[in-house]
Amino acid sequence: MKSSNIITIAAVAAALITPACKGQEPPPESPRETAASADSAASELQRRRDSDTTRFETRVADLERRLTEMQAKLAEKSAAPTAALKAEVQEDVKNVREAVADLKTTTPENWWERHERVMERAVADIEEDVRRLARGQAAPATAREPDTPPSAAPFQSRRDRFVARLRTQVAALKERLKDVRLRDAQKTELQDTQARLDKLQEDVDRLGNASADDWWNISSKRVSEYIDRVEDSIGRLDDNKRRTSS
Repeated sequence: MKSSNIITIAAVAAALITPACKGQEPPPESPRETAASADSAASELQRRRDSDTTRFETRVADLERRLTEMQAKLAEKSAAPTAALKAEVQEDVKNVREAVADLKTTTPENWWERHERVMERAVADIEEDVRRLARGQAAPATAREPDTPPSAAPFQSRRDRFVARLRTQVAALKERLKDVRLRDAQKTELQDTQARLDKLQEDVDRLGNASADDWWNISSKRVSEYIDRVEDSIGRLDDNKRRTSS
């Protein structure tokens, strides 16, 4: 009888203790709380997007103003940048306005295709300038695209192949410009092209560590740095002083 009482008391105690222990664990989020957290994150992202695009629009308007002022300043001078550099900067100012507008409709679903397209266009534009500036220089042999082991995730595999291909192209373009020597306004154009190549290499290297969740950071940073580069290019339009050495 005593043994039976002891077992009964132990069972009752265990039943009382177990709920108390469970009560120490944080309760799981309810579906309503989970939805509220998702809505809060979406609202914060939208706030960032609105803030970024508004800031970029202001900066692009300033770029357009600076280009107009620079063109008036150059018109008063006898020396001028090359026609190719002037056309390149004017095209960049137009394209950066379109890039900001494009950013407003960028989503997690379409950002990668857009990012690939923009970077491929940048490579093609630079390649055209390199061919013109390096005329007479032998083009390096076309390198085979490096073999990149596919990663587990489809996004990573596509990213790795794209980054490997662009690294090969950028390296070939840099090699072709390595021994080019130009003077005066053409030297300014060469420096602008080299700066664009350096920036492209930075973008490619950074993309190598990107994840799909970085879509807004990568997209907005690309536009912000594009604006930075166009600002520098506008400043170089006036860097056409005659030099005594190459």
